[in-house]
Amino acid sequence: MTGSVRRRAGAVIGAAFASVLLLAGCGTPPWAQPGATAPTPLPTPTRTQVIAPQPVPNDLASGSTERQLQAGSVAASVNYWSTLSMDRWTATALKPVNLSMITTVTPDDGQQVYLQRATMIAVPGIGTESLPALPPQVDTATVQPGYPVLSPYSYSQTFNVGEVPAEATFVTLQITYEFLVQTTPTSSEYAKQTASDTLTVAIATPAE
Repeated sequence: MTGSVRRRAGAVIGAAFASVLLLAGCGTPPWAQPGATAPTPLPTPTRTQVIAPQPVPNDLASGSTERQLQAGSVAASVNYWSTLSMDRWTATALKPVNLSMITTVTPDDGQQVYLQRATMIAVPGIGTESLPALPPQVDTATVQPGYPVLSPYSYSQTFNVGEVPAEATFVTLQITYEFLVQTTPTSSEYAKQTASDTLTVAIATPAE
């Protein structure tokens, strides 16, 4: 009889313990109770894309550059350089651009080639945006019909790029050459030919 009572008592206790576990498993979590505050979710890490600045092209980075230009029957070989080092090509500096040019003509029947005018326009810029251009610099021949530039004669000149806006990162040099070519070696009639060139030079940031 005593063993039977013990078995019944054990069964009752086991059932009661199971009921407690069931209630605990199906109970409402603490943050869902009335007046409770839900836990703050952890922020999701985000990736910030960093875009590296694009380098500014510089046609005078090596100190000088040579160009071959064609204007009709006239072929011009032009060498450009600056006596001011590129790290001193700052926005406020006076920036010299030197050039030396010599030409050939085809067919070469003995006619002369003259340079009537050379013009340089400096256009500062930043990124893909062009800023207002500086006033044109013009070298007009002081002799008629112009400066002889057919080899072995050559033409040399220095243009100066003045102050540009502080935000400018480069300056584009637009250079135009206007030639007069004799129609025949003894003729006083001339054909006009024009060649254009463009240089991009970086503006340096002054050292602090």
